[in-house]
Amino acid sequence: MVVGKKIEIQNRATSVLNLLKREYPVAICELTHDSAFQLLAATILSAQCTDVRVNMVTPALFAAYPTPEKLASADLSHVEQLVRSTGFYQTKAKNLIGMADQVMTRFGGEVPREIEDLITLPGVGRKTANVLRSVVFGLPGLPVDTHVGRLSRRLGLTKLEDAVKVEFELNALLPPVEWGEFSLRLILHGRRVCDARKPKCEECLLESLCPSSLLPTKRKPRKVVKKGAKKSANKSSKKTAKKTAKKARRK
Repeated sequence: MVVGKKIEIQNRATSVLNLLKREYPVAICELTHDSAFQLLAATILSAQCTDVRVNMVTPALFAAYPTPEKLASADLSHVEQLVRSTGFYQTKAKNLIGMADQVMTRFGGEVPREIEDLITLPGVGRKTANVLRSVVFGLPGLPVDTHVGRLSRRLGLTKLEDAVKVEFELNALLPPVEWGEFSLRLILHGRRVCDARKPKCEECLLESLCPSSLLPTKRKPRKVVKKGAKKSANKSSKKTAKKTAKKARRK
């Protein structure tokens, strides 16, 4: 990538960051939780599921299993029943119990803070690990979910599809202290304005700098040919044709 293009993307990322901070002064995680353990469990459940649905399920789950110790010894079928409506419930229930067991046996009942440790837990990838780091522990971490990936591509901050590669590209554009809240604000904007199928470009505060805007202002203007110029061009072409015909007859 040429230096000029890099600077352009860097400046756009900074502008996006500042505008989002103005639009969403409080960067909130919409998964209801009271502890690192609860957020970890909720994030595991959020795979291929909405936060709204997860928040409907977790109260009963946390009431039955309020600590990693309780969940580690839970009956699998009961956990499956509690999380069934989130989809892929058998895998999620197994991962929840496995996560709790490893938190107890390997980390003394405390959810670890380092990505290298978090991603060794069942059901936990870099996205979930970054959620924990940024939301609960106040550490640098930029979770890339479907909203963050989609908006980053639409805004021209990346062309990549792989979530981990997108994370690293965005990390390079922003100060580490901004990573977590930038992700949360992109998610909020993706849910409220920049919909996957029908983005509300007319309501979007980022529209003026978004290369993917659907508004007419971003479309290339059609070349307008003045009527007089068009007639002149037609006359000129007719004269040329007549001269060519006369030369042909002489020959």
